[in-house]
Amino acid sequence: KILCFVLVIKGGYAPFRLQRQQRFVFCVFSLSGFSVLSASLISQRQALGVLLCRGRRGERKSRIVEQSTLKEMRNRDSVLDLDDKSGVGGGVQDAYGEDSATEDQPVTPWTVSVASGYTLLRDPHHNKGLAFTEKERDAHYLRGLLPPVVLSQALQEKKLMHNLRQYKVPLQRYMAMMELQETNERLFYKLLVDNVEELLPVVYTPTVGEACQKYGSIFRRPQGLYISLKEKGKIFEVLKNWPEKTIQVIVVTDGERILGLGDLGCQGMGIPVGKLSLYTALGGVRPSACLPITIDVGTNNEQLLKDEFYIGLRQKRATGQEYAELLDEFMSAVKQNYGEKILIQFEDFANHNAFELLAKYRTTHLVFNDDIQGTAAVVLSGLVSALKLVGGTLADHTFLFLGAGEAGTGIAELIALEISKKTQAPVEETRKKIWLVDSKGLIVSSRKESLQHFKQPFAHEHEPATRLLDAVKAIKPTVLIGTSGVGKTFTKDVVEAMASFNEKPLILALSNPTSQSECTAEEAYTWSKGRAIFASGSPFDPVEYDGKVFVPGQANNAYIFPGFGLGLIMSGAIRVHDDLLLAASEALAVQVTEENYEKGLIYPPFSNIRKISAHIAANVAAKAYELGLASRLPRPQDLVQFAESCMYSPIYRSYR
Repeated sequence: KILCFVLVIKGGYAPFRLQRQQRFVFCVFSLSGFSVLSASLISQRQALGVLLCRGRRGERKSRIVEQSTLKEMRNRDSVLDLDDKSGVGGGVQDAYGEDSATEDQPVTPWTVSVASGYTLLRDPHHNKGLAFTEKERDAHYLRGLLPPVVLSQALQEKKLMHNLRQYKVPLQRYMAMMELQETNERLFYKLLVDNVEELLPVVYTPTVGEACQKYGSIFRRPQGLYISLKEKGKIFEVLKNWPEKTIQVIVVTDGERILGLGDLGCQGMGIPVGKLSLYTALGGVRPSACLPITIDVGTNNEQLLKDEFYIGLRQKRATGQEYAELLDEFMSAVKQNYGEKILIQFEDFANHNAFELLAKYRTTHLVFNDDIQGTAAVVLSGLVSALKLVGGTLADHTFLFLGAGEAGTGIAELIALEISKKTQAPVEETRKKIWLVDSKGLIVSSRKESLQHFKQPFAHEHEPATRLLDAVKAIKPTVLIGTSGVGKTFTKDVVEAMASFNEKPLILALSNPTSQSECTAEEAYTWSKGRAIFASGSPFDPVEYDGKVFVPGQANNAYIFPGFGLGLIMSGAIRVHDDLLLAASEALAVQVTEENYEKGLIYPPFSNIRKISAHIAANVAAKAYELGLASRLPRPQDLVQFAESCMYSPIYRSYR
């Protein structure tokens, strides 16, 4: 329960919280001209606040404020009982005025009390390191705890980027960035926002894959919630242990299919942590509103089970009813604890669970699977923008996928849906333009009985083909898309075959990390003699061929999910509809400029990602209002401007 008093000070007010932790209540105050020294410990049955103040002449005064019992106080209104319109900052209530204040207005560094001294330096939310001003060092008892120099945030950023560039091993950069996130949150996000193209591969793919593989060895401190089979029946209480209460986005994984690396069990936590870092840096969702969660049901990875440094349950994966019951308890507890509008993003679940979970909960929860839906949206956007280079409409092209799992079938279904909307043809008809190849070869109708349910809609009449090259020669696709998770599968013969019947073959090698990419950018451009339009899941350097420099695009989900999530939050959406994904794709496609096309790019540069995310969020929110899925009313007049106003700023704040 949150209780609040209002103190009238110099014509304004300063809200403070009465917070209860087990048997204690902490009463914290902030007064102009006074400093808080401590709070009293009291029983649950009493609501007594002890305010210790330091007067102007230095003398201490104590005052005990007697109130009614907690039971009586629960019935009283609080100025913190605000509706969703109270603040911005990624759609989260801004109870302390931190985001609604302008950058030149001072704010109070709240924790359970006003942070000061050594505690303030160890609080990543408020720590500024050597950037604390002389006035702040006096006000918050920092004298002697810091060297005398005062640095600007810009100079801190310059120094850290210099240090990061000295590391030759990507994992060392990753660890340095994670350490920074744990000690100085705003500086971490300032670095990431200002250097997104350089640091995105560090905090996410491909480096995060190696980090997950070695997570047990590099683990320092927990960065999210771990919910295992040991917590079955107590998940609601476990969620209460997380210190932040106004959560808006959860990214959850069970670690069974981490990127293209397979089952990494509990060590898959690096994925939710990395994704939510991008939610903040690229989409502007407040860090305090983000919660990374790993559900540990064991692992089938024998190497991890034998690893003495493995941090998860040492048992084979739970399946069937035991698994379903744990996930059901988790979904119910999340909704009970955080409400109807909490966005739950499923990440790196194995195919058999990913589709079932999405189908089961999409009608009762605000859920989004980035592997199925996010990948589909970003690839569809690339295809739409590529039409300006290859000509025609989507309906004029034939698509061949290598890989028929979550990503492959998710992309295929969204392409079919988009063609259906543009041509008014039934989806069943538009699917016939799309062919899939799995581990057993081309998916055809003669295999239909043995196929998993999500593959069956793409089983068409055709002769079987066991090899990708045979399928390419038989189908003659204009677009080749790799989602197999197996590297080096787009061979020279396959690329040359694509180039033999396409003037500009469109080749998307989407598997992550880089080692699992179906082919490299250099291979695609060289084998097609510079005619391929290429994009990949992981980044590749520019390639020079025949005197021309080609800049490969990156079909990175980070283009979509941060802006998509922000759009859901700021509109108060209660469900995810396929039309919202199409809206996100369209918003991204129109951000590609003529200058980008001249370089062969089908995606805009990441340097403008916050602007791109704002437009995606606005488009998604507009569609949510149109479909009646939005609960934030009235609708803002300028959704792009509103999206930008909701974005978290990593710039240091001045402290009172």
